[in-house]
Amino acid sequence: MSQHVSSRISGFYKRCLEERLHAIQALGLLDEEALAHLASGGGLPTAVADRMCENVIATHALPLGLALNFRVNQRDVLVPMAVEEPSVIAAASNAARMVRRSGGFSGEADPPIMTAQVQLDDVPDAEAAAARLEAARASLLAAGDAAIPRMVARGGGCRDLEARVLSAELGVLVVHLYVEVGDAMGANLVDTVAEAVAPLVQRIAGGTLGLRILSNLTVRRLVRVTATVADDALGGADVASGIARASRFAELDPYRATTHNKGFMNGLDAAAVALGQDFRAIEAGAHAYAAIGGRYRPLSTWERIPGGLVGRAELPLAVGTVGGATEVHAGVRAALQLVGAKSARELAVVLASVGLASNLAALRALASEGIQRGHMRLHERKRALGGASTAGGEPAAPPSGEGKRFAAERAEAPLAVHQAGGGT
Repeated sequence: MSQHVSSRISGFYKRCLEERLHAIQALGLLDEEALAHLASGGGLPTAVADRMCENVIATHALPLGLALNFRVNQRDVLVPMAVEEPSVIAAASNAARMVRRSGGFSGEADPPIMTAQVQLDDVPDAEAAAARLEAARASLLAAGDAAIPRMVARGGGCRDLEARVLSAELGVLVVHLYVEVGDAMGANLVDTVAEAVAPLVQRIAGGTLGLRILSNLTVRRLVRVTATVADDALGGADVASGIARASRFAELDPYRATTHNKGFMNGLDAAAVALGQDFRAIEAGAHAYAAIGGRYRPLSTWERIPGGLVGRAELPLAVGTVGGATEVHAGVRAALQLVGAKSARELAVVLASVGLASNLAALRALASEGIQRGHMRLHERKRALGGASTAGGEPAAPPSGEGKRFAAERAEAPLAVHQAGGGT
């Protein structure tokens, strides 16, 4: 997004779908194909779907919305999010608005280094074999590069090697090859490297060849983001202190850390789906990283500073702006145009910022009115639109007690969205 385009679009949530599309069109971010795709409703043709996976019988749609107010590394960003859950987009937008007042999110991503693994079993003297493999580093990296010449021509390729003895007694050894994959997510590239190098690894080390595949725990492809937010933006010092105490709770207790991280991933996953990323790999890597020290910990933390809070997050994040769904899915191409990331590293920082915003929104709700009040108002808004019905088409009766509890809130639903930050 160019510097003169703002991610704050006043009253966006009040507009009808056609007016929202006109507002986005006026920003000049989308080409004609992307605009036509969104104007048509954003569906995926079944002929395209049939090429994307197997046994296709139809397509399954998710709502596509925009999180607003994000400013990341001094650039305003519109964040497309595909999600069925009410409140996720509104909450992220609201938290981004709070952080924006203090300058927005800042972040950096490591070079796009993926990890290829080659497994060996029954290796005689595994420690000595590991030493031989380390000594053969140059030839092994060259063999890996030879398998991916086009990536090497674009400036990528194999960068490092590590031999790890997992069990000297059983002779289990694994070789890691670290491969720079440019703006791709890189799974296919590193799988190619692993398979190409495996025979040479076996000749050097001996033993029985096992798996040859990437690892989704991409510890050399981390992203780190930070944000500050003022007490008055959050609703006062008491709320800010409550957020910090909730964050400390997650640091001390893995049961809480699990739900804390789920709140972080709520926003990140929704943006990843909209942008055609492998959210399953992202989830696996994030949770493995949270437990890498032997105890499951939060991916993000919030600490008190004078007059506010500072939030920090760090996690592995392998994403791509080329390849995969970007080649065939018009909606993914439109989403990438909206977010405007020029590289995979820039995209990773945006996605991690969305995670941190979602985490802040959840903790603020927990530290103030509780998570249910606003969340369930938005659920009821979905029900009021006819989401719950009987097989005969009549509106379904709410579960016992829900009707009375939410009846008065139906009229408040649009206000709830506004207060949650859905576009203001």
